[in-house]
Amino acid sequence: MSTTLTADRRETLHRRIRIIVAITIAYNLIEAVVAIAAGSIASSAALVGFGLDSTIEVLSAAAVAWQFTRRDPERWEKPTLRAIAVAFFALAVYVTATSVLALVTAERPEHSTIGIILTAISVVVMPFLSFAERRAGREAGSATAVADSKQTLICTYLSAAVLVGLVANSLFGWWWADAVAGLVIAAFAVREGIEAWKGDACATSVGMIFEDDDHDHHDHDDHHH
Repeated sequence: MSTTLTADRRETLHRRIRIIVAITIAYNLIEAVVAIAAGSIASSAALVGFGLDSTIEVLSAAAVAWQFTRRDPERWEKPTLRAIAVAFFALAVYVTATSVLALVTAERPEHSTIGIILTAISVVVMPFLSFAERRAGREAGSATAVADSKQTLICTYLSAAVLVGLVANSLFGWWWADAVAGLVIAAFAVREGIEAWKGDACATSVGMIFEDDDHDHHDHDDHHH
């Protein structure tokens, strides 16, 4: 980021982030309701977990949206990142528990056409939203927007894992594929949660760039906590 952002450009980026976040929230709300309902009907741990992930997505995106309605978004980086991290850990715990339970009880999820359609659509839609938010977030120097975009990307992996699990179950009767998909999701969630939690150091140095716009070429030290 050698060039300094003009106030206009930053405002444009912030507006763009708000719009992307709004779309993400709307999409995830629909996704959450459909996935949890379809998952409950088919008794699919991965589908329900997917729906809950969508709910966390909404909370995460809402936190970022709230942050960008504040007069000074940079000041709210750390608490927002922490909130996103906690949401990730909670998701990991839940999905791991449901997946292990499904494996232990050998509960066979039923075929779910709605689940397959929903996850297939998400695999297509989510990467676009994630990429757009990450690009705007990087240029605006917003660690929270980048963290939220990563969460949207996880949602894509999640959709793919759940989709594979649902299809494997329907075609080959691999009932355990559903639970394995859930465990893959949990591992991703933990990794991203740790990154978001640790992200406060680099977020602070990004915040410094905003304060000393005139000389943002000097090396920021990332060691202050």
